[in-house]
Order: sequence, then structure tokens, then C-alpha cells
Amino acid sequence: MTAVPVAMSLTASFMSGITVIGTPAEAYRFGTDYWIFAISYAIMSIITAEIFVPLFYRLGITSTYEYLEMRFNKLIRVIGTSMYITQTALYTGMVIYAPALALNQITGMDLWGVLVATGVVCILYCTLGGLKAVIWTDVFQMVIMLAGFVAVIARGAVIQGGLGKIWDDCYQGGRLSAFDFDPDPLKRHTFWTIVVGGSIMWVSIYSINQSQVQRYISCKTLTQAKLSLYGNIIGLWLTVSLAVFSGLTMYSIYKDCDPFTNGDVGAVDQLLPYLVMDTLAAYPGVPGLFVSAAYSGTLSTVSSSINALVAVTVEDFVRPVCKNLTDKQVSWINMGLSVFFGFLCIGMAAIASLMGSILQAALSIFGMISGPLLGLYVLGMFWRTANSTGGLTGLIVGLVITLWVGIGAQIYPPLADKTNPLPISVAGCNRTQDLNYTTLAPWTMAVTLTPLPDDRPALADSWYSLSYLYFCLLGTLVTVTVGLVVSAITGGCKQDNLRLDLFVRRSDLFCAGCGKDSEALDPEINEKAGSELKNGSNNAGFKDSQFNIVDKDVEKVTKM
Repeated sequence: MTAVPVAMSLTASFMSGITVIGTPAEAYRFGTDYWIFAISYAIMSIITAEIFVPLFYRLGITSTYEYLEMRFNKLIRVIGTSMYITQTALYTGMVIYAPALALNQITGMDLWGVLVATGVVCILYCTLGGLKAVIWTDVFQMVIMLAGFVAVIARGAVIQGGLGKIWDDCYQGGRLSAFDFDPDPLKRHTFWTIVVGGSIMWVSIYSINQSQVQRYISCKTLTQAKLSLYGNIIGLWLTVSLAVFSGLTMYSIYKDCDPFTNGDVGAVDQLLPYLVMDTLAAYPGVPGLFVSAAYSGTLSTVSSSINALVAVTVEDFVRPVCKNLTDKQVSWINMGLSVFFGFLCIGMAAIASLMGSILQAALSIFGMISGPLLGLYVLGMFWRTANSTGGLTGLIVGLVITLWVGIGAQIYPPLADKTNPLPISVAGCNRTQDLNYTTLAPWTMAVTLTPLPDDRPALADSWYSLSYLYFCLLGTLVTVTVGLVVSAITGGCKQDNLRLDLFVRRSDLFCAGCGKDSEALDPEINEKAGSELKNGSNNAGFKDSQFNIVDKDVEKVTKM
């Protein structure tokens, strides 16, 4: 594959129905803070392209979790794969649930009928088409998704009398104050939580997540793989900008009559579908375009997730047990696993329906599970002293910490002074469902999550109020710190015969993809090198002439 379709596929795979439904609702409720993620996307793409891509491309791995066995041991690989499967299945259930809400609002179709139908369609083309089908359908679906946003914005501009009127309404309503530089880590969205916490979270999604790694590894060369990530920045910027402006358009139209407070919709995530039916129902086919946009994002993400789940399951669980499988047998196993994971993800949608705002819930899941995993990879890639005992201990402690704070935040949602919801009004509504007032207090997270318990523990307003964007950073730091300490105690400083190609090197950074040597870093050569090392070759004899990647500094340390 070349860089352009892979870049669009990278964008589409996590710009899902959750983005189409959740991001406009986020902008409607909290303003333009979410747009600052554009900075996080750029930081994420640079880190992934210049640190992780050269390493994975050089090793020629199929599953990212192969690296964990190469660097640590088989047990850590199995645990890492299991964490990924759990995370991806739950996230994919949320992705299926998001557009089902939209179609339920627009057509009145049964919610669970829609969920099953979506899952079945994804199962079919994942089973029959493989990764190539996933990438090319992602490209088409990306175009449809963006067209849906454009349709909403264009119609809103016509109704409100131009984009300037929308912008002015949002300014008057306080929706344009994006840059909050308060360093308080308990505040839901500030410049620092989004840029620092958000960048690390997206690095964990793009750098070690199998759904993304399998895409850029499919590129013809390392240079193409890096270009796909840099091209992905443009797609992410365009998507988040259109999604946020769709939310601002929605606020301009409903600034005097909030549909959620007025009882016109049953969930915050149904606001945009309601807007579509309210403003575009008179135009045949246009509401269908929006549904297509929501489902395009969903199909691209679900197909990517199922394909990645199948890949890691086969590589990490099936092949080690059944080593003499024929290509035909592997093909049948892939198809069977696609069906299994498809229905598993449909079942996970039931859990997703209980988790409140889908955008925050989805990112929280990644933070809680991907954070410790990212810390494990960073530990292995940068520190030769890290051993399997330290890595496993750090991973477990990091996971326990992030699950503690994440689940606590779900049970005891932060109060309004930390989430900073903006004012809403029903003063202009024709009916207020027997409410005897016209202006309501700002939303709190309790409107879509579990009602606040009467007896909130002391941790509820401190530890459990930590911004969900810091979950990943917390997990990464805890895993690395604990891993280094335990490794030092258990003899990590005395390790010998570690493979040099398992570490990030100075020559990988910003230059490995710039010259002719980038084309030589192919899986076949490295597979040969790996077998030589396994057969007892001295690490110090890993020749520059063969790979041009071994730093003299690292070689000197190895000889010491």
C-alpha cells in the first residue's frame, strides 16, 4: 500500500461514529476546547512516525505484541494481547452503539435490530476482504463522513443567515473560549490536559494499537509508512474542525431551546441526529447522507478492530499452539474469528449503553488500558536495564492504578466546577414539559451518567475527579517508574545478550526514513538477522554494513 490511502485509513479508523455523534455534542455543551486536540494529533504523529514506526518496521512483526515476547517473555506478550482484546472489544461495542442511537432517533427503528445489522455487515466484509478491503473502504467512508458534516454546517448557515451569525452566537454564548491555561489536573479540559494528556493518549492509540500499526506496516517502504502518519495529521485536523463547527452550528440554532433539557431527545448523543431531522427532513436523501456519515465512521472502525483482533489472536494464541497450519486452514480460522469477534463486539454494545457520554467513555477506556501498555513498550524500547520481572510488575501496578481512578470516576462523576459545562436555555421553547422555569443551570456529567450518590467519599472530589485525559499519562508513568525500580532490584543491570534491534536508536530519529537506507529495512533481512542472533551471534558483531543502524555508543555499552 502507498501512503495516501493508508493515511486516510488511519484517520477513519479512529474517527468513528463516536466522532460523528459525540464531538458535535461535546462542542455544543462545552465549547471549542476539543479543537485543541489538533495540537495533540500533530505531536502524536511525530512521535509515532519517528520513534515507533522505524522499530516495528525494522522488526517486520505482524502483531505489535510480538515485540513484548522478543523484549521480555511469552507471559507478558499474552497479558498484553489479552488487555488489547478486552479494550478493543469494549471500544468497538461503543462504536456500534453510537450510530445506532442516530438511526433510532431518525427512523424509529429498533435499537438492537440496528446494532445487530451493523455488526453483521462489518463481519461480512472483514471475513471476505481482509486488510486491503478494510483500508479501501475506510477511504470511501472517510469522504462520506466529511460530507455529512459539511451538509449540517451548510444547512445551518442558510437557516442562521451565514457562518458569521453562527460564530457571533457562539461568541455571545461563551463557546469560543478554548484556551484555559489553568494547570489544575482535576479540570476536565484545559490546554494542558488536552495537549499533554491528550497527546500521550493518542500516542498510545496510534503507536502500539494493532488496528493502527497493521496499517502503516503494510506500506511498501519505511518512508511511505512515515508519510502516511504525516498525511494522517491533515485528515485529523479536517475531521475535528468540521465536527466542532457542526456542534457550534447546533448551538446557534438551539441556543434558546435546548432539545435535551426540553425532553425532545433522550440522550445528549442524539442531539446531532435530532438537528438533522429538524433542519434537513424536507430534503429527500439528506438525512440519509448523515446516517451514512455516522455509519461510515462506524464501519471503518469496527472493520479495523475486527481485523486487528483476528491478527493478534492468530499470531499470539493460535500459531504458537498449532505450528503446522496450512494457508487454507489459517484462512478458515481467520474467517471464524472474524465472526466470533463481530458478535462479541455486538454484545459489548450493551455495556456501552450504560457508560454515558460515548466520546469521553471511549477515550477513558483507551487511557485506562493503553496507558500501562504504552509504559511497558517505552520501558522496553529505551531502558536496557528493564527486565521481564520489572516489566510485568510495572504493567500490573499501572493497570490497577488506572482502573481504580477510571472506575471511581465512572461511579462518582466529577462535579460541574471541574467539568465546566456552559449555560443552556429553554426560554425560547414552545413547551417545557411542565417545567416552571425557563433557564436551567449548566449541565453536569450526571445528566448522562449514573446519578450522583448522596454520600460522596473524600476521594470523589480529588482522586476520582482527575481529568480522564490524564489516565493514560498516569498509567505510563507508573508502569515505567515501577518497572525500573523492580528491574534494578531483581538484577536488570546485569542482563547480557540483549538484541540491539529491539531498542530505539539515535539513527532511527528523524533520519532513518530520509535516505536510501530506509528501503533496506525490510522484514526479510531482519528476519535473517533475528535468526542469526537467536543462533548465538554476538550483539557487538551486528554489522553496520548490513543495516546501517547500530550506533557506536550502543555497541560500546554492549561490550562493557
